[in-house]
Amino acid sequence: MGSVFSKKFLKTQNVVLMGLDSAGKTTLLYKIHSGVIMKTSPTIGFNVVTLQLDKKVGLTVWDVGGHGSMRANWKYYLEDSEALIFVVDAGDPSRIVEAKHCLKNVLSDHKMADVPLMILANKCDLPGAMSVNEVSQQLDLDSIKDRSWEIQECSALQGLGLQQAFLSVARLIKTN
Repeated sequence: MGSVFSKKFLKTQNVVLMGLDSAGKTTLLYKIHSGVIMKTSPTIGFNVVTLQLDKKVGLTVWDVGGHGSMRANWKYYLEDSEALIFVVDAGDPSRIVEAKHCLKNVLSDHKMADVPLMILANKCDLPGAMSVNEVSQQLDLDSIKDRSWEIQECSALQGLGLQQAFLSVARLIKTN
């Protein structure tokens, strides 16, 4: 009986995953969770997945739908968030201004004060995709001085950069 109570339980950190619709949020979440590409449809509401990155690190990721009508509800998912992952479709430069506006709105919420930020430039494998530097400039990330942030390219379909990105999120939370 003593051994049941002496086991260490994995503590997970709450992370919110946001971005415009069709940025690839759900695809990348399920790719890192299960290792396969799952057929997805636009997220109405949210998905929740707990990722165990190693023996000590766990993240509970709240993947919130990014369709225009859902964005008004984003504020309800920010409570108790220990990090924000914002996904940008690097293959669609026509929506980068819209993404910048949405990101700034989320970061201005008082519940997000000091919460670290990870920007994922998804679909970097597509021809003509914006580079990390281009995405960073378009989102004006250098103006963010009130929190730790990082940007990383990734490909949800190929799994490129996902493990590294989520480990970086865990590190950002730990050092915050």
